[in-house]
Amino acid sequence: MNALGLVSMRLCAGLMGHWSAVNLPFLRVSSGMTLSQIDEEVAKLLQFKAQLGGDEGKHVFVLKTAKGTRDYNPKQMAIREKVFNIIISCFKRHGAETIDTPVFELKETLTGKYGEDSKLIYDLKDQGGELLSLRYDLTVPFARYLAMNKITNIKRYHIAKVYRRDNPAMTRGRYREFYQCDFDIAGQYDAMIPDAECLKIVYEILNELDLGDFHIKVNDRRILDGMFAVCGVPDEKFRTICSTVDKLDKMAWEDVKKEMVNEKGLSEDVANRIGEYVSMQGGQDLAEQLLQDPKLSQNKQACAGLTDMKLLFSYLELFQVTDKVVFDLSLARGLDYYTGVIYEAILSQTIPAPAEQNGADEAAVSVGSVAGGGRYDGLVGMFDPKGRKVPCVGVSIGIERIFSIMEQKAETSSEKVRTTETQVLVASAQKNLLEERLKLTSELWNTGIKAEVLYKKNPKLLSQLQHCEETGIPLVAILGEQELKDGVVKLRNVASREEVDVPRADLVDEIKKRTL
Repeated sequence: MNALGLVSMRLCAGLMGHWSAVNLPFLRVSSGMTLSQIDEEVAKLLQFKAQLGGDEGKHVFVLKTAKGTRDYNPKQMAIREKVFNIIISCFKRHGAETIDTPVFELKETLTGKYGEDSKLIYDLKDQGGELLSLRYDLTVPFARYLAMNKITNIKRYHIAKVYRRDNPAMTRGRYREFYQCDFDIAGQYDAMIPDAECLKIVYEILNELDLGDFHIKVNDRRILDGMFAVCGVPDEKFRTICSTVDKLDKMAWEDVKKEMVNEKGLSEDVANRIGEYVSMQGGQDLAEQLLQDPKLSQNKQACAGLTDMKLLFSYLELFQVTDKVVFDLSLARGLDYYTGVIYEAILSQTIPAPAEQNGADEAAVSVGSVAGGGRYDGLVGMFDPKGRKVPCVGVSIGIERIFSIMEQKAETSSEKVRTTETQVLVASAQKNLLEERLKLTSELWNTGIKAEVLYKKNPKLLSQLQHCEETGIPLVAILGEQELKDGVVKLRNVASREEVDVPRADLVDEIKKRTL
């Protein structure tokens, strides 16, 4: 072996390649060098390394949130809180109570419930002999809760985070960690009455949030299955073809058809027959038309679904929501647990990509679905030891997509978003009045008034007024030597700059009158 080869071996053995990027002009190696000369040069290199310090264990740490997640600043949280309050108020108006369940479940609880989306479940490492997964939605944990506690009748809402190992699209509100807002009715009731109420709830929430134009697609798994049967889809392929049809809101029919034929093994004739049906949209009239269809009318499942669809539209008419509801045969919803009516709310507008978020290279995109749900009569029975079924129907509000829209609206609006609810700032016009400010602040807190005080002994009055303007505090209670002698507080309206002396005993009532 020549000298250069020996140097290479010794560098690999002694330095583990750490210095490949370092320029070392003093390391002189030639093919005629002896082994001792090579050792001497390598020793110089080792000494240089010791002076600089080793880089073992070091890595470049990038300070960022994990992919598919985000932080929320106070302004964004204020918007979220407003949205949550509207949704919760609607749920409570319809008589729902709330529950909570663990953020992770036994893996087997979640397995086999989500069709092709099961690959998106986050599995956790073995914890003391239990195989666990983060919850994918709130519906399966709810069904487990009902079966475990032998509950057969409940109207509940649940707002919590869920987790999906999805490819995030931040601008469309698609994350790996996100909130779901679920409303579900469990129990044995007459057909379509609870289902109609769920659709009414979606209608009310989207109207109250004022998100722009929307429509709610409805279909029925029994109609879909009947359609697949009369088109010639083998029974064992119903669910996988259903998952493909579910992509019609994101893909053109030709691409969906190609997946059916090339990946799912359907014949082109069968795919074409499916294509004829999934292009149909309408209302109660379409249900009546399909009941007369020569093929569908011969399928028992399809007839049951179409009869219920007619009944559903009659109730929706009473609830005055039919202007936004469309019977759409292309709606499939890929989750395996649906057994009857399914629905999805779609927003028409697009939103631009916020530059500060991950995925900022995405262009303005359609928001798409902001709510979805349906009937799942068999899910609870999958967890019950005796297979006892509890019929359920529910809806999930896609809250993150709604937040994306509300944040964009706030950015373009001239209206300031307040991040606190402070009603009044207790201020002083002169020095040495900290004790009096703290005493008055405490009195206000004790009566339920939301009050603040600056954390300085002698703040300038101008600084205190500027704080109110910056944070949106509407009132300032100003104390001075004269006010203390007279037993009054000078109450200032920050916006109009109007000031009035208020007897200290009347201050709480005056603040409430002006801010509530």
